[in-house]
Amino acid sequence: MKTQADKLKDLVKTQKPKKLKTRVIAVTSGKGGVGKTTLTANLGYALHSLGFKVALFDADIGLANLDVILKINAKKNILDVLKNEASLKDIIVEIEKDFVLIPGESGEEIINFADEMVLSNFLTQLDVFEDYDFFLIDTSAGIDKRVQLFLDAADDVIVVTVPEPAAITDAYAMIKVISEKREIAYMILNEVNSEKEANNIFSKILKVAKQNLRDEFRLLMLGHIKNDKAIFLASAKRQLFVKEHPNLQVSQQVISIAKKIARISERKVLEKDSGLTKFFKKIFSGF
Repeated sequence: MKTQADKLKDLVKTQKPKKLKTRVIAVTSGKGGVGKTTLTANLGYALHSLGFKVALFDADIGLANLDVILKINAKKNILDVLKNEASLKDIIVEIEKDFVLIPGESGEEIINFADEMVLSNFLTQLDVFEDYDFFLIDTSAGIDKRVQLFLDAADDVIVVTVPEPAAITDAYAMIKVISEKREIAYMILNEVNSEKEANNIFSKILKVAKQNLRDEFRLLMLGHIKNDKAIFLASAKRQLFVKEHPNLQVSQQVISIAKKIARISERKVLEKDSGLTKFFKKIFSGF
C-alpha cells in the first residue's frame, strides 16, 4: 500500500505545470538574532530598486515576522491556501508595484496540509509569479529538517552570520549540512565593524571548510554589512533602511550584494533544473 509520501513523489513525477524560471533564493542562519529577516526584506527591496520583480516568502515556521518588518497586517497567509480557503493570488500583499510578500504561518500546522491534492492545486496557481525574477525566502534559523527542505529545494542559499563566536560556530554547522547536498553556498557577514573584520571571519570559516568539507563544495562571500544604529532605528519604526536611507553606507552595501546576486543569476539562467515550480515540488514531496 502506498503511503502519503509515495503518492506525493508519484505526483511530483507526473505533474507538469508551466515551468517558472524565477530564481529561488533561501536566506538562512545557524542561529537567531543575526538580522536575517531584516536583511532579507532589505535585500528584496534592493533587488526591486534595481528593476527586478521580487517576491518575499516568509518560511520561518517558528516565527513568521516579515509582515511585521514590512508594516503589513496580513489577513490571510500560506496556510489558508493549503486549506483551500484562499487562492495564492488572494494572499499576496503588494508592498510596492512588482515587490510583494507571501505571508507565512508561525506554526507547524502547515505541514499537516501537505498532500497530493494540495500540491496539485498549489502548483496550478504558481503562474501568478510567471514574470517574477526573484523569490526570496526567509527561513527559520538552525539545522531543522523543515529548514533543510527549503535549503535543498532553493536554487541558491545564503547563510547570514554576525561576528560572535556562537553565531560563527552555528553558521559553520549550517554550512556543513548544506555542503552535503550542494556544490556552492554564499555568505553575508552582518553587523561587522569593518571590512577587515568581515574578511578575517570569512577566511577562518573558509579555511575550516576547505579542510573538512567535500573538495567539490565552494563557499563564497557575497559581502558584508556594517554595524549601524540606523538599521536598528529603521527596524524599530518598521521601515526598510535601504528605502528610507539609500545613501547610507549600509544601504549601499546591501545594494552591492543585490547586484552580485543579479550577476550570479544571469549566469545561471540557462540551468534546466531550477525555478519556482521545482522549488515547491521539492518542498511538498519532502513533507
